[in-house]
Amino acid sequence: MIRNYCKEDLPIIMDIGNRAWQGIYDMYNAAYGEELFKLITPNRHSVKGEQIKNHCETHPDWIYICEENGKIAGFVTFYINETERIAVIGNNAVDPQCGLKGIGQQMYRAVLGYFREKGMKYAKVTTGLDAAHAPARRAYERAGFNIKAENVTYYMKL
Repeated sequence: MIRNYCKEDLPIIMDIGNRAWQGIYDMYNAAYGEELFKLITPNRHSVKGEQIKNHCETHPDWIYICEENGKIAGFVTFYINETERIAVIGNNAVDPQCGLKGIGQQMYRAVLGYFREKGMKYAKVTTGLDAAHAPARRAYERAGFNIKAENVTYYMKL
């Protein structure tokens, strides 16, 4: 079941976000090396939760919760740009311990439906090209995202 966010959800979705990103942070640590990774992500166990908290505090109406069997199974944050008529899916995750299939697709259907209701012309989502982000890329493609621009970020030790 998809529902609107309420303040009591915050600690749960912060925890889901923090746990869901650990595999991605493992990949970044391996790719960047510990020194650079720690500069970019000083506290890997709370940074995603803090991003989610900031979004919830500034745009509590731009987040959906997926609840299954009375428990929060996932969440999706989003942004609406009325001027450009492009809506953006932001931080989103399914509880790594949920064990249910289709949670992400439920959330994307709900948020894409909301974007259409609001008269948006395009939906946007950004994810990594690395192996750690492969499940997210597959989920977005299953949801219908089919226009993409690939990017690469370079770093150099000085």
